[in-house]
Amino acid sequence: MPQPLEIQFRETDPGALAETPGRIALFADAGAALSPAARRLDRATRGAISRATGSEAFAALKPGEALELAFPAGLVAEAVQILRLPRRADQAAARKAGSTIARGHGGAALTVLAETHPRASQIAFGLALRAYEFEVYRSAPAKPRGPAVVMVASPEAVAAEAGPLAALAEGVFFARDLVSEPANVLTTDEFAARLAAMQELGLEVEILEEPDLARLGMRALLGVGQGSESPSKVVVIQWRGGPAGESPLALVGKGVCFDTGGISIKPAAGMEEMTMDMGGAATVAGVMRALALRKARVNVVGLVGLVENMPDGRAQRPGDVVRSMKGDTIEVINTDAEGRLVLADVLWYAQERFEPKGVIDLATLTGAVIVALGHDNAGVFSNDDALCNAFLKAAEAEGEGAWRLPLGPGYDAKLKSRIADMVNSCGREAGSITAAQFLQRFVRTGMPWIHLDIAGTAYVKADTAHGPKGATGWGVLSLDRLIRDRFERG
Repeated sequence: MPQPLEIQFRETDPGALAETPGRIALFADAGAALSPAARRLDRATRGAISRATGSEAFAALKPGEALELAFPAGLVAEAVQILRLPRRADQAAARKAGSTIARGHGGAALTVLAETHPRASQIAFGLALRAYEFEVYRSAPAKPRGPAVVMVASPEAVAAEAGPLAALAEGVFFARDLVSEPANVLTTDEFAARLAAMQELGLEVEILEEPDLARLGMRALLGVGQGSESPSKVVVIQWRGGPAGESPLALVGKGVCFDTGGISIKPAAGMEEMTMDMGGAATVAGVMRALALRKARVNVVGLVGLVENMPDGRAQRPGDVVRSMKGDTIEVINTDAEGRLVLADVLWYAQERFEPKGVIDLATLTGAVIVALGHDNAGVFSNDDALCNAFLKAAEAEGEGAWRLPLGPGYDAKLKSRIADMVNSCGREAGSITAAQFLQRFVRTGMPWIHLDIAGTAYVKADTAHGPKGATGWGVLSLDRLIRDRFERG
């Protein structure tokens, strides 16, 4: 597993700054007085820092951006990074500042002079998220990275404030690790084993195997995986941090460990990226891990359907009809519209068994959502305005893009089948919406529900505000905040 950057909080030692090696990051604002440690560095560099913070270039910076002084005279440090960050900066700017520091961190010793800045813990959180690397399969040894030392006036107080953020970061990293793993390593068996290992955190983990799924009538899910040597599974993860007997919130994730498209096979170009088609399950796992680590006072159950969609002599064919656990029949028009078949059965099982107070499903479900929203926003669909608005507020607060898209009878009518209760695919037109309409048929009347299509946000080809290109762990931050704000007690 990748090792995250270690962050230590220590008391500021102004007298040692001139001899501090590596890189030093400090915070200032245009027109504002320098902090005590920054003044000490300014004297050592003969006014270089005050000249930089008084420049037009520094005044033009946005909060969280930086100027850099390379090999400053009077210091052992090879660079001083001066970030514009007012004391009244919001959470987003503080995390951006941390991310900016991480982008400049090449492995040398790093000292961050946060001193009495009220956003010190958020700066450290942004630093941790952006410093993530997944390099476990590189033959060359990774460059050693010493701990990042964040100097503050009250280390114990800031460390206590950062504790829940550290739990959240670990949840994000767990989700990123899962999405980054190749499919020959992260099989359905391996995925389930990694989830089972979370029992040591106090989570209850139950693995339903193919005979269990057959007895439950999950023929839609089983049909997707029948062409693969990897057995299909459903993993149930429970966190019981709330009152005994109180209904949980249910999180449901699509876990297609590799998606060839099945008989409706995908084009070869880009198919290697289908290792990320279990991104919804990864986010559910990351949220559950974070809840356990921070001992959240809430009941939440996470359920993930793990399958592999392969072409084979036994594989599901276009034109097949399968019966879901709910009892509805589905005509399979396109075997590459497999994620909704997995989710249909797991959604119904979650409601039947747990009678939750709400259900949120996540899936890298459609390419159509990328056409509509690109990689900046996930598609949000819901039958409950209050729950949906609460989620959108949480996503905005955490800086994770999300945009609500419509549902309606006109889209639902497109699911009509010539021989079964519905089809699993309606073609290209409004593809992400008709997929959501399909899923809504497996949501009980009156059950608050959100569907998150994260095909464009789970895995990206450019750096984001929170991390490097690749797996993002999108949704862990937003769902954790939603749970804290709307469902958690005290």
